[in-house]
Amino acid sequence: MSEEPQEIAERAFTFAVRVIKLCQVLDEKPGVSRTLANQLLRSGTSVGANLEESKGGQSRADFLSKVSISLKEARETHYWLRLLLAADILPERQLTPLLDEANQLVAILTTIVKKLKSP
Repeated sequence: MSEEPQEIAERAFTFAVRVIKLCQVLDEKPGVSRTLANQLLRSGTSVGANLEESKGGQSRADFLSKVSISLKEARETHYWLRLLLAADILPERQLTPLLDEANQLVAILTTIVKKLKSP
């Protein structure tokens, strides 16, 4: 029941790869960076994982549920990225591209969810 464009699933996959690489950098730092890396890793990779699950949705409601979870995870990922920036854990130049992509994923997924909810 794949109703979302293939592009969003591929973008979410590429985003997850970028998040993984960022988390590898964070894991090299001591202290709180590792805790934040774990949170970021879980939410950032979950966006695409839930989109993949949505492709096997058994119904429109199931499909909508998985895409909605992807949206929530994209929002959470955006939060963790903002937190890393605000706490000066990583430089802005390193986080801005990921923040921009997280914003775009949220916007695209929001549009998909709204379309799915409309009659």
